[in-house]
Amino acid sequence: MSTHVLTAPDATFAGAAPTDTPHLTFPRVVHSEWIKLRTLRSTVWTLAVTVIVMVAASWAFHASPESIAANPNGIAGSAGARSMVLDNFGSTIATIAQLTVAVLGVLAITGEYATGMIRSTLAAVPQRLPALWAKGAVLAVSVFSVSTVAVAISWGVMRPFLGNNGLAPDLGDADTVRCLVGIPLYLTAITLLALAIGALLRNSAGAIATVLGMLLVLPNLFVIPWEPLQNLSPFMPSSAGLQILKPQGIIDAMSKTATTTVLGPWQGYGALMIWVVVLGTAAALVLRRRDA
Repeated sequence: MSTHVLTAPDATFAGAAPTDTPHLTFPRVVHSEWIKLRTLRSTVWTLAVTVIVMVAASWAFHASPESIAANPNGIAGSAGARSMVLDNFGSTIATIAQLTVAVLGVLAITGEYATGMIRSTLAAVPQRLPALWAKGAVLAVSVFSVSTVAVAISWGVMRPFLGNNGLAPDLGDADTVRCLVGIPLYLTAITLLALAIGALLRNSAGAIATVLGMLLVLPNLFVIPWEPLQNLSPFMPSSAGLQILKPQGIIDAMSKTATTTVLGPWQGYGALMIWVVVLGTAAALVLRRRDA
């Protein structure tokens, strides 16, 4: 007769389940989203194009023979002229750069639906919503950082055209700093808006068309002289958000002649962020309730 001796399994046995299995945490989800974002060639190229178009637009605008720098006409050094320069600088590069960051925001989520990777993402993050918030956080930090660098380079490119005429805005002025910081803030908000729409529609072409329609086509519809449309116009995403780029003197001048509401810088940006929050909430609800 043989005797079998039962022994407790060795905790160090290679096949034993580890006792310190790492738990899923939000920082880990953010780290995984960062890996996905930075390893995509489309992300690198889109951010690179964003910097290039911002710098190129600044150079082309201020080097133009029709620019204020080339035609000071006796207004050199005046506060009004510097406000015009700052307003043109911000609106020019932000209006162009918003197109590239909008595409980036859409593709960051719709690309996963197109390839089927979203199923792996949601399997790894069964609560689902942390994956969306992490993706938004990574996109926001990336776009804000890159656009801040682009603004600094664009500013350096602009200075030679303005310095000789005394038109360069004062970096010691709080209004100037707000306008310059407003550019990356605006582009970051547009990226998150595009991410939310991409998560809602789950289709690259449809989401890109929707975002660009909201930014480019919708504002033109409000040119129609119908009072309800005119009253809504200041609260549209791009119209409201771009207010943060305008010097206070320009806003004050607009308020004196406007027949509709003129939002202040932070009021306008707040209206844009309301769009982001509402659409982001809708995207979260869809992500929770619909299968990938």
